[in-house]
Amino acid sequence: MSMNLRTKVLRGGTFLVLRQGLGVIIGLGGVLLLTRAIGPEKYGLYAAILNVFAYFQSISQLGIEIYVVRREGEEDSQVYHQAFTLLLLLGLAGTLLSLLGLPLLQNWVRLEGFSSAAQVVFLGLPLVLLSQVPLARLERKLDYRRVALIELSSQLVYYLVALPLAFHSFGVWSPVAGWWTQQVLNIGLLYWSASYRPRFYWNKDLVKQMLGYSVGYSASTWVWQLRNLVNPLIVGRYAGAEAVGFVALAIRIVEVLSFVKNATWRLSIAALAHLQGNPTRLAKAVTEGMSLQILALGPLLVGVSWVSPWIIPQLFGSHWLPVVQIYPFIALSYLSNAMFNLHSSVLYVLRRNWEVTAFHAVHIVLFAGTALLLL
Repeated sequence: MSMNLRTKVLRGGTFLVLRQGLGVIIGLGGVLLLTRAIGPEKYGLYAAILNVFAYFQSISQLGIEIYVVRREGEEDSQVYHQAFTLLLLLGLAGTLLSLLGLPLLQNWVRLEGFSSAAQVVFLGLPLVLLSQVPLARLERKLDYRRVALIELSSQLVYYLVALPLAFHSFGVWSPVAGWWTQQVLNIGLLYWSASYRPRFYWNKDLVKQMLGYSVGYSASTWVWQLRNLVNPLIVGRYAGAEAVGFVALAIRIVEVLSFVKNATWRLSIAALAHLQGNPTRLAKAVTEGMSLQILALGPLLVGVSWVSPWIIPQLFGSHWLPVVQIYPFIALSYLSNAMFNLHSSVLYVLRRNWEVTAFHAVHIVLFAGTALLLL
């Protein structure tokens, strides 16, 4: 790894970790206030909607942003224009399909208020997809300082909008309004910061290249994202919105504590893409990264597990006590996954996407099947 690349990676990693660290403070404070204000049932309803939306997003996105980030060679504006055009079409198609499928989802989950709030969130799909183009441009340059500032600003605005509405008894519409404000600010700042001016562009060969890579990547992502549907579709149907809220809060706490793992994943595709021609250095980077992930993540997750019986009732209220029982299982799964986080990144970089898909498929069958059986 050249010194210039090493410096960029370390600098980018520092900014991402700082962003995630500050995000932990904002996220914990925000979630604490939001969950106390709207309660487990409304928070569970919002979490269910957002998880379903995230799956529609992963299907519609087709991994195009990953293709742009890991693409070898010099920067080409036509690639960005093609990605923008393709994502716009996919976003519109995805929105239409998600709205058409909404009655079926409502009949399955049987959560009161799901359909009306979900409709408002699903309409934001094109906005979320189009933000991936300038984000990919910044990540390709390893300019994570700007990415971190934008994401922190958007996260802060989310709570500045959601919390006042929550305290004025707007229920599930509080986080929905916060989410929409966050997405609008996020896309505006990304396009401005990346100095990217979108244009409609269509090149059949370039589309074929994009889809040729992204179909394999997307298949693995679609399978992996099915895990996010277990809570809304299985827990929601058989245990109700309140139970979804308990599971969602436990997941949220673990994700907040896993900021190092998330930062490493964000950085790994862009950084490891520069090493794909050197297997020895690639293997060494993965080995070192795996050890650092466990050392950084393990103590945090274990420490919170020890004190959660005292801090969760005090901070969130006694009605959130079931989270204490759920948290250790979710924390253990995240810690296990962290060990192999970089392995999947390398396989993606080396275009061995279908091998990652096979692993994800086994994971989902075991996870969703066990959850359905036990519930």
